Amino acid sequence: MATPFRMTEQAYLVLLALTAEPLHGYAVIQVVRELSGGRTVLAAATLYGALDRLGAAGLVEPAGESVVDGRLRRYYRITSDGRAAAEAETERLRALAARAQEALRRRPVAQEARRRPAAGGFAAPAGGVA
Repeated sequence: MATPFRMTEQAYLVLLALTAEPLHGYAVIQVVRELSGGRTVLAAATLYGALDRLGAAGLVEPAGESVVDGRLRRYYRITSDGRAAAEAETERLRALAARAQEALRRRPVAQEARRRPAAGGFAAPAGGVA
């Protein structure tokens, strides 16, 4: 029985980076940085670990190699299973964000009571002791 793939944020971003076209490692790092608004900057070891796990799960596959300026570039592409996994994760995150927005719109009565001024017009200090 195969272990289910655990979709981390980094793995998700790598899959998204590969949706448009096959890319070599450094290009994946750049696209992930762009997709995350600069919040996620993958180190090479992190990227290749993620690519190995994604490959073992059948979500990405090698797409060739080339030599540029004397350095080997390995290219990777997303598989149809990888695209389906990225789409499913996108939907999961969209639904989570919708639930989060709803939760933030609601405000429990206990919080409302803490914000009302205490008798005499002064708000109680944090911890509830006046």
